[in-house]
Amino acid sequence: MGIDGGMKRLVWLSAALVFLCVIKQARAVEPGSFAYVLQAESFGHGKADAVARLARCERDWVVLDAVYSGDAAWTPDDIETVRNGRNARKVIAYISIGEAEEYRAYWRKEWGGIGRITASAPSWLGAENPDWRGNYRVKYWRPEWQRLILGSVEEAMGRGFDGVYLDIVDGFETFEREGDEFIDDRLNPETRQSFRRDMVDWVKLIAARARAVKPDALVIPQNGSQLLSQADFVATINAIGIEDLFTNGNKAQPASHSDFVLGSLKKMTSAGKPVLVIEYPRHAPQQSLARTKAGANGMVWLVTDRSLKTLGSSGR
Repeated sequence: MGIDGGMKRLVWLSAALVFLCVIKQARAVEPGSFAYVLQAESFGHGKADAVARLARCERDWVVLDAVYSGDAAWTPDDIETVRNGRNARKVIAYISIGEAEEYRAYWRKEWGGIGRITASAPSWLGAENPDWRGNYRVKYWRPEWQRLILGSVEEAMGRGFDGVYLDIVDGFETFEREGDEFIDDRLNPETRQSFRRDMVDWVKLIAARARAVKPDALVIPQNGSQLLSQADFVATINAIGIEDLFTNGNKAQPASHSDFVLGSLKKMTSAGKPVLVIEYPRHAPQQSLARTKAGANGMVWLVTDRSLKTLGSSGR
């Protein structure tokens, strides 16, 4: 049966509207700026003041620690107030998935603390990170650890966050290290697949749990750009955060470092997904360098303090 001209035009118009909606939705998750504040207790004079300042900050995306401070939680009203401060803003919960932190609610006193692990600690818990006091290496593929973090994901999503920002995704690197060398795609004898594959599976599990609460939840890993070689990882995430891409403190990164990471990030740009670059230089020349290079590569940049107590500056 043929379709008359009017029907053809209607079909064409419907298809065009669907296409435009898809494009609009894709652009809606492309921020022009973002904030990354993990020590909100130092950001304002109390939680109410921090919420008010964050609501006024004029950033498209706001990444906050999933918990305000200690035992003080963000309420759904807090998250809604921050979100409503800017049209189409997303408020995203920071959660470390590759290290355990002794100041989190899941930590048990019998495990130890202040750099010391006791015999009562679970078998998935490892040595303290020498660069970050109170943070401990974990066997992130173990179900016991995953249950703890999935609980944190569900709680954050239940409080109204729009997604999760996942730190220590590059935790697989500590298991690939052999002396001063790294063994790419090193096999995990416990799972009989690579440590990298274990991390991809872990991120996918978190994404599924977050999206079970909110189907359009954003999932944004930080660092671990090597994982972008795996198509299902790229398909799962909405964006990626990269620290110290162009600078390392007040020094420019070696070109070899930047070029290596940029090569991995081509998978994201090819997929049309945002790259968020976080740089920590304190001096103006390096700040300018970071902004210029990130902008030239089509990335959304943030220049801020490494303790993440301030808004810093952001753009693209």
